[in-house]
Amino acid sequence: MGFEPPQRLVRALGEMYGDGAAAEWLDRLPTLTEQAIDAAGPDLSVERVAAPGGRSALVLLVRRADGTPATLKIAPPRAEPEQERAALAHWNGWGAVKLLEAPEPDASGALLLERLHHEVSLRSLPEAKALLEAAGTVRRLWVEPPAGHPFETVAERTGRQTEGMRAAAAADPALAPLVDAALAARTELVEGSPELLLLHGNFRQSKVLSGERAPWLTVGPEPLVGERAYDLARLVRDRVEDLIASPGGPVTARRRVKRLAESLEVEQARLHGWTLFRAVESGTRALAEGRRQMGEVNLEFAGWL
Repeated sequence: MGFEPPQRLVRALGEMYGDGAAAEWLDRLPTLTEQAIDAAGPDLSVERVAAPGGRSALVLLVRRADGTPATLKIAPPRAEPEQERAALAHWNGWGAVKLLEAPEPDASGALLLERLHHEVSLRSLPEAKALLEAAGTVRRLWVEPPAGHPFETVAERTGRQTEGMRAAAAADPALAPLVDAALAARTELVEGSPELLLLHGNFRQSKVLSGERAPWLTVGPEPLVGERAYDLARLVRDRVEDLIASPGGPVTARRRVKRLAESLEVEQARLHGWTLFRAVESGTRALAEGRRQMGEVNLEFAGWL
């Protein structure tokens, strides 16, 4: 196919996987796209590439043989699209975008999904309204995982992440107190984890899009199994750039923890701990990927908690 992947995607893949690995996958993308279209059916028609699109996958706006609008999502193997497929199949459209095909991957790993309004997310709403809608959406996703599920646990994922955090503290001793506090919080939280539910894994306002079947539906899960407080922790620091620029940012951040914990009946101390860990992990990872501004913003936020 003759198209150029959005520059946002090209930059993001380079940051996440390195320029060499990103370039290798992007070189294969035309072939993968043809495979995905063939697998979805001979009468699938491609309208255009969604731009600016996401940071982890190519998104094509397509139509099925009966004229139904749909979305074809093609992601690198390291993004684990098979995990997303399994989660979406289990939710079956409950609070999340609906998978429009059997839950079995083809050679491209592509996902054929219902069409949402990709240009309208919860970030288009005022903050208070967005948080209210986000809370109502994410709680629908918290269900028992399927038997024999393929998802890792919160303990497993965060355990892998601690290595990068320790490396960041070793490289910059000024980060050590914050990293130590985040690691200590994780140890305590993992030891006393109260529940094992299916989680979105990367839930935030930009991952909730306007739809026809329901007002708001979630996209782009990085699913895992664990406690609800972990899933809420990323939402607490949504619009973090605005929080940092606000003179009342620290107070607003702590209020968010309290408000979200109370509205979703999550223990406030656990939400606070996971918010601290996830902010420090995101900040140190951003620094390692060369996204210095984002790294500093997340670490400043973590220092408020």
